[in-house]
Amino acid sequence: MYIPYGRHDVNEADIQSVIDVLRSDFLTQGPAVPTFENAVANYCGARHGIAVNSATSALHIACLSLGVGHGDVVWTSPITFVASANCALYCGAQVDFVDVDSRTYNMSVARLAEKLAQARTSGKLPKVVIPVHLCGQPCEMAAIYALSQQYGFRIIEDASHAIGGRYKGEPIGNCRYSDITVFSFHPVKIVTTAEGGMALTNDPELANHMARLRSHGITRDTAEMTHAPDGPWYYQQIELGFNYRMPDLQAALGSSQMRRLDEFVTKRLAIARRYDELLSDLPVLIPWQHADSYSSLHLYVIRLDLSAIIHREVFERLRMNGIGVNLHYIPVYRQPYYARMGFSPSDFPEAERYYAEAISLPIYPGLTEEQQLEVVRWLINPIGHQTIF
Repeated sequence: MYIPYGRHDVNEADIQSVIDVLRSDFLTQGPAVPTFENAVANYCGARHGIAVNSATSALHIACLSLGVGHGDVVWTSPITFVASANCALYCGAQVDFVDVDSRTYNMSVARLAEKLAQARTSGKLPKVVIPVHLCGQPCEMAAIYALSQQYGFRIIEDASHAIGGRYKGEPIGNCRYSDITVFSFHPVKIVTTAEGGMALTNDPELANHMARLRSHGITRDTAEMTHAPDGPWYYQQIELGFNYRMPDLQAALGSSQMRRLDEFVTKRLAIARRYDELLSDLPVLIPWQHADSYSSLHLYVIRLDLSAIIHREVFERLRMNGIGVNLHYIPVYRQPYYARMGFSPSDFPEAERYYAEAISLPIYPGLTEEQQLEVVRWLINPIGHQTIF
């Protein structure tokens, strides 16, 4: 028996939604994409949704729409997938990192405030800050937004893990405290379109710009053209864009999945609560939830007590026995590409502690109680003749 750390949940209604598109007149650039965009935007309370082929693409066009380019600096969390930082480099900007909070593992507001004060003195303030809602728990967005008003930076929420979660009682994705929010619909995320992403915003100009960038920089809007159309066939490429469109097949799957979003999150929360109970007497740190947050629990990350156990031994034992644990994530600055830029791990002590101790346990709606018990059994199983817990 193999238990992965994450797994998609596709039912017959999802499958039928894709079949319906296959039998329709549109496989791409048809009505299913705006239907999906509206479903996500309406759920989150945002005015505009721009569906694309991945969250990486959404982050890229989000940065571009905010004017990120050569000479600019973008800050993000070091505990994230590399896409949260790569998106700025695609635009020709530089990247820097803000250390994480010791309890939420999200960007630390205290470290952000300190770093901003220093950056103002040196004249190197960020153009954009990208907080990452790790595991589905939202960052302290009200405080980050207040700092943005003080220091003049824009905000992109990387909510790739967080659709279905809430902050201060409101849906993540409403952009109350940001310019743009980005979601991922990769197969192991809360809902899936196989591959795909979306950018949400309340700003119509940003929405129009991102919609244009996802499709080669082309417009059919006469108000954006340099001269009157040559005829009804006419379009203009007015900037350099990309082929980042989402096909109707994937959008239809996404719309169907959205109908079960709350169900998915409820199941994840129940699984997390059971893990909390099963692990309560062990030398591990279970996830802490901020009082202002309602996490969608994309990941369930524990941290090991290294005075009692060895991180790698526990990880390898679980993997060898069919438990597909993972580590989310290797700090971005440790990647060779970023290390060559001169980042020092000593500048990010909390991220380093997290990396030394963290393990992501399996969590997905279909995970059974028996499978959870199996995960915990191998977590506490003896090594040789010695019980490590």
